Amino acid sequence: MASIKRIGVITSGGDCGGLNAVIKGVAREAYAFGIESVVIPNGYAGLYNLVELEDVVLLNAERVSRIEASLAGSEAGHSRVKISKIADPNRYKRIKEGLKKFGIDALIISGGDDTGSVVVDLGTHGIPCIHVPKTMDLDLQPYSVGGDSAVNRIAIFARDLKTTGLSHNRVLVLEVFGRYVGHTALRGGVGAEADCILIPEIPVDFDVVYEHMKTTYFNRVMRSDVKAGTYIIVVAEGMKNASGEELYDHSAGVDAFGHKKLAGAGKYIRQQLEKRLKSDPEVKEFMRKTGMYAPGVYETPEVREVTPGHLVRSGGSSAFDVNFGYRAGAAGVLLLMDGKAGNTVVNVEGKKIFYMPTAEAIKQRGVDIDEIALFESLGTCFGRRPEKFGYESVEVKGSVHRHL
Repeated sequence: MASIKRIGVITSGGDCGGLNAVIKGVAREAYAFGIESVVIPNGYAGLYNLVELEDVVLLNAERVSRIEASLAGSEAGHSRVKISKIADPNRYKRIKEGLKKFGIDALIISGGDDTGSVVVDLGTHGIPCIHVPKTMDLDLQPYSVGGDSAVNRIAIFARDLKTTGLSHNRVLVLEVFGRYVGHTALRGGVGAEADCILIPEIPVDFDVVYEHMKTTYFNRVMRSDVKAGTYIIVVAEGMKNASGEELYDHSAGVDAFGHKKLAGAGKYIRQQLEKRLKSDPEVKEFMRKTGMYAPGVYETPEVREVTPGHLVRSGGSSAFDVNFGYRAGAAGVLLLMDGKAGNTVVNVEGKKIFYMPTAEAIKQRGVDIDEIALFESLGTCFGRRPEKFGYESVEVKGSVHRHL
């Protein structure tokens, strides 16, 4: 690759924690080698419209100092735009003209699987790019910036919900992002000590969920000296039932990449539990014993669904994501300098920068189901009959890196 004098920085897809650290990592590492870096605003929409911009923001020392790495979101902005779907036959020529106008030699692009697919597409059209993995869903092959921040936010929300749940003796269902994988629901749910965690990788048997909820919740309230208790369910939006049916609101439509907008899993679970509570003859006796029963007014425990939505990806970045963002952004610069465009940064460990082809990095990675039985043995319900945790002991020699 020819000498790089200026790098364009793009963040694309959904916002999340750690992205500002990526931007600062790129800018500061580039500066260390005498390379300029600039922001291409508003994701791929900004890249397409670059040729019409009057100027781009230079990430000099003064501008970079105004970016707060510990804040979520991105100083560069986002859009959900797929270049190949833009209704303009000259779209790639237009992009190249924009890059030439501002003297941009290569791009460092942070995003998830959809963003990565465009990175691959741009590469086939002769535009050198390095991909920094970013998705709070954690569904790429390497760790993705934003995942740890989302897990922590989910854990905080689920834990905080226990106070209102206890006050009203409610069963609470927290529906969180994750699309077709359950990484953040699993880790966030475990972090909050949720009673039940439902993920797309395990089809849900609602009779099992109800049985676990009833036993756990009833016993919890009965043991309390003030007859107070709650039951917390964390569910990933892409959940399926035991028949393999996806449980979401089919009227929500699709996004710019053609993906179904997943929503409504929490509502579905609430309805399933309410139906079983109303038809269970033991519930009325439980309500009487605990002093909650009011004929015609309050005959079954309340079930409520809560959807924090974009709050999960907003606010602050975890320290882990700031660390990873800095490393990955800086590594992206070094990989470009080494002529390794078309690759995704995996990690920096010691003096080694790990990377892999972007086409491989964006392949979906689901939850390792073998691990679930361990949490089932600790009392957590996953919407199936608990299985025995089959394990083997493995001695480790030297350091071992593993992402969430």
